[in-house]
Amino acid sequence: MNFRFRILSLAALAFLLIGCASTPPQSSLPPIVFVHGNGDNAGVWITTIWRFESNGWPRDRLFAYDVTYPMARDQDGVAQDGRTSARENSEALGKEVEQVLKTTGAEKVILYGNSRGGIAIRNYIEEGGGATKVSAAILGGTPNHGVYNDPFRVPASEFNGASPVLMKLNTQNGEGGDEVTHGVRWLTIRSDHNDKYAQPDGVWIGAKGTPTHVDSDGPALKGAENVVIAGIDHRETAFSPKAFEVAYHFITGSEPAQSSVTAESRVVLDGTISGLGLNNAEGTYPSNLPLRGARIEIFATDPATGQRTGSALRDVVTGGTGRWGPFVASPAGSYEFVITAPGYAVTHIYRSGFLRSSSVVELRAERIADADKSALSVVILSRPRGYFGVPRDSITLDGKSPPAGIPPGVPGVSSVKVAIQDTVGRAVAAEFNGERIVGRAWPVAENHVVLLELLN
Repeated sequence: MNFRFRILSLAALAFLLIGCASTPPQSSLPPIVFVHGNGDNAGVWITTIWRFESNGWPRDRLFAYDVTYPMARDQDGVAQDGRTSARENSEALGKEVEQVLKTTGAEKVILYGNSRGGIAIRNYIEEGGGATKVSAAILGGTPNHGVYNDPFRVPASEFNGASPVLMKLNTQNGEGGDEVTHGVRWLTIRSDHNDKYAQPDGVWIGAKGTPTHVDSDGPALKGAENVVIAGIDHRETAFSPKAFEVAYHFITGSEPAQSSVTAESRVVLDGTISGLGLNNAEGTYPSNLPLRGARIEIFATDPATGQRTGSALRDVVTGGTGRWGPFVASPAGSYEFVITAPGYAVTHIYRSGFLRSSSVVELRAERIADADKSALSVVILSRPRGYFGVPRDSITLDGKSPPAGIPPGVPGVSSVKVAIQDTVGRAVAAEFNGERIVGRAWPVAENHVVLLELLN
């Protein structure tokens, strides 16, 4: 493929910020709809939304939504319980756009997607009527030419560049023509070599040593502005500060005043509790179906020890929507969210401070894996907005740096766990590139599981 790229290193991005930074008048700012990827939920966009807000974008013009069943089908045209086809994913986006236009009174929206979310955006604009309702589309790490391109390997997968889904999108203007729908401005953001789903070898799709026929320029599209950011991983193409800077400039024509997040003095949080989808041959996979009747308790914790500093600040049982808020938090506080729901482990989620308000603090109840049931306690370190890279990142979990389970090279693991075999109830600390979270080792024998969830 012959694409022209704008390649941005950290130094280049810093240079851009030296120029004039400005915030457009709020009355001129269009609504932005954020579209999550495969298996994810709206919560992955929290920090991106905060960055837009910190640069003057009104909160009521920033929208992230959940796809109820976020996992793609194995074969796009074959029905699969608890999973969605490419068309169903696109239709969910279309419904969200219609609601946003109705709510805001705007004529058009901007769409900003990560990974599979970008395929939904392309489908909606090309085939779902979105071309007249979308002014610009931003695709971070979208496998536009597939995670692999092979007519003989799961040929109907949405992630196969040779599938009907991607072949139709990539030839919409004829063989060799633009791969985007005209009338909409397009931006793709990709990594130079660190995207696990844009690799020439199939190691990250379970086919080590097998050519994928895709390389690092796979997310690029003819007819789009294609930007390369050095060193970022698959998720960071959408959620990192660098990606935000590029997206903001693309939308406004100006550099953001800042890529950091400005803290609010009063923080109000809300979100949905979900669980896991139906069991299939591969195991249990995530869903965003709201959990009714789940109990949520929220405790303030000592950031140094993970110990609770008092009684529950909130203790409610969810209704049919699965929503657990609102909850007034401190931007400097550390919190433990405890979910108790039938069929799930008692799930303890430890989080560092929430700098700003958010209505998409999405919480997911977990189950204990069979392989972990012999441990005294299991603690999982999770990074929803990126992957762990060795030696790229500084990572410590319960004193081990790096923790076991992170292969060196291309970042491709977003969670790692430690099985505690010495003492339950003790502190377990994790650090990632300067962010620190401390939780407690709750006992597996009493059906408890612990997550330390990173913000960055």
